[in-house]
Amino acid sequence: MEEIKKEAAPQQQPKKGGWKEFFSLGEVGNYFFRKKDPSRPNNINIRMMHGVNKISIIIFLAGVLFLIFKLVIKPRL
Repeated sequence: MEEIKKEAAPQQQPKKGGWKEFFSLGEVGNYFFRKKDPSRPNNINIRMMHGVNKISIIIFLAGVLFLIFKLVIKPRL
């Protein structure tokens, strides 16, 4: 019975944190700068979907930068 409890206990991952982890591009950076994978399907629908996703990510980041400018930098002027 004790052996089963030991196996079921979750492994604790080391805590990741800090500014370096917060500002890392991670998945978003890999989405924009990944190499072509021949095993991935390639048709017009998937290419269009990824193109729209990239545009929406860029628009979102531009909006976040605009809000930061508007809320933080603008009142100081």
